[in-house]
Amino acid sequence: MIKLEHNWKTKTLSHLEKQKWNDSSFDSRLILRLNQLRDIPLNTFTTEDLRIMIGQQMSLPYLIPLSIETLSINLFAEGDLFEGDLLKNVLSIETKFWNNNKEYWLQMNDLIKHERDKIAKLKFDTSKFENSIFKNLK
Repeated sequence: MIKLEHNWKTKTLSHLEKQKWNDSSFDSRLILRLNQLRDIPLNTFTTEDLRIMIGQQMSLPYLIPLSIETLSINLFAEGDLFEGDLLKNVLSIETKFWNNNKEYWLQMNDLIKHERDKIAKLKFDTSKFENSIFKNLK
């Protein structure tokens, strides 16, 4: 887990990751939006912004703490697609990320522990989250 800078939420991903993207070789709406999102302060991200970036498995060390905050308020927070679309993307993150970030795994596990039946009814794939090395801590 990375150590987050002071006031990190007021900074952009480009600043925090010390990388500026200027890939104009693709002009898809998704690529354009990802580039835009890298240059806006994290504290202005919406649920949809988090859903998009996490769906692409990007900048997770910064976006998972923000997502956990959002999901703590409303576990089934909705971006532009459907109820729980942010949760679905968070639970779809590669197992390797969860294995390297026990604190975030524990926080997410705590959030979903009483909602596993509803999550199953929504047919969200939780296998990557559940296959973490911490699965026995449930």
